[in-house]
Amino acid sequence: MDLNEQLTIVKRGTVEIISEEELIEKLKKSSSAGIPLKVKAGFDPTAPDIHLGHTVLIQKMRHFQDLGHEVIFLVGDFTAMIGDPSGRSEIRRPLSKDEILVNARTYRDQIYKMLDPDKTKIVFNSTWMDKMSASSLIELSSRYTVARMLERDDFDKRYSNQQPISIHEFLYPLIQGYDSVMLKADIELGGTDQKFNLLVGRELQRDYGQEPQVIITVPILEGTNGIQKMSKSLGNYIGIDESPGEIFGKIMSLSDELMMKYYELLSDITLNKLADLKNGIKDGSLHPMDIKKRLACEIVERFHNKEAANYAQKEFENVFRDKGLPDKIPEFRLKWDKDKMWLPHIIVASGMINSTSEARRLIRQGALSVDGDKVIDINMELGANKEYLIKIGKKRFVKIIPE
Repeated sequence: MDLNEQLTIVKRGTVEIISEEELIEKLKKSSSAGIPLKVKAGFDPTAPDIHLGHTVLIQKMRHFQDLGHEVIFLVGDFTAMIGDPSGRSEIRRPLSKDEILVNARTYRDQIYKMLDPDKTKIVFNSTWMDKMSASSLIELSSRYTVARMLERDDFDKRYSNQQPISIHEFLYPLIQGYDSVMLKADIELGGTDQKFNLLVGRELQRDYGQEPQVIITVPILEGTNGIQKMSKSLGNYIGIDESPGEIFGKIMSLSDELMMKYYELLSDITLNKLADLKNGIKDGSLHPMDIKKRLACEIVERFHNKEAANYAQKEFENVFRDKGLPDKIPEFRLKWDKDKMWLPHIIVASGMINSTSEARRLIRQGALSVDGDKVIDINMELGANKEYLIKIGKKRFVKIIPE
């Protein structure tokens, strides 16, 4: 593949390259010498599951992998104990080693749904950081000043607002940068919120006599609400280990505008085909709903298989277009301890939601029905020893069966 074709693939869905001239030179040298570039991306295992927001970076790693370069999936098991301060307005709780190891195992298993296991190098930064002595850590810390750290936007805001900044938070960008030194990275990928950390890596590599890495940043993917960054804690995420029906349904809930961003960052279709889709929607020859189904099928097939994608589409169309019921409805066997039970208690017991306050909120929003009838009374009770079909929103069902 010629240089321009490589650049087109690499630049797809990126925000910034520092610098493009250096990237071109690295690609030229790699091609002429027949030596692949080392492309690094770091992931702190702070939560047990990978969601589509993480896969924006993994997708870009796969682009480099397809171009023949060496992809390094860095598991930040050491840095996760510090906690990335990027975008934080307060000190975050450090995780225990046990929590991190559990999460790291699931990361390792899940990334192979996107990356070639035979061409992916997985490393843990505890490999070198656990061996670093206190004096070596002090020496590393001497390479950066507090004034430079306070140039970072989130640190500057917290300092100006007299909010606490812990000393250990300053270590995070230093250690992330030191990872690049240890790996001799040619390129580091990261979200736009990681730019400061990535730049530290460039500077440390220069200090250690290495050629500085090229930085490539990718956009932060908004969650299903289209507003905030995708996050499990915000409940706006799409996990890659979720069921085909859940993934399909969540993709279909995206706005038309957000759908096109997901296409650009997550889909494998070519840029020319993407342009055709945009033009088709604009001139009315393509319906956004049909385009969204294509995306949902592609994502489900990637993390499950084609059969699961086809079935998920069929189920979606049955429930939403034809107003039918899904073929498989979860069942919950309820032991009645009285003649009547408060509906929110029943829903919480079934595992559909976590709290009665959430149930009351759903009822007030008109998002809950029993046997096809919308519930409007937050004090509603159901009589004992009967079967009930409860629906929340547009796609969640549970059948209550007396035990």
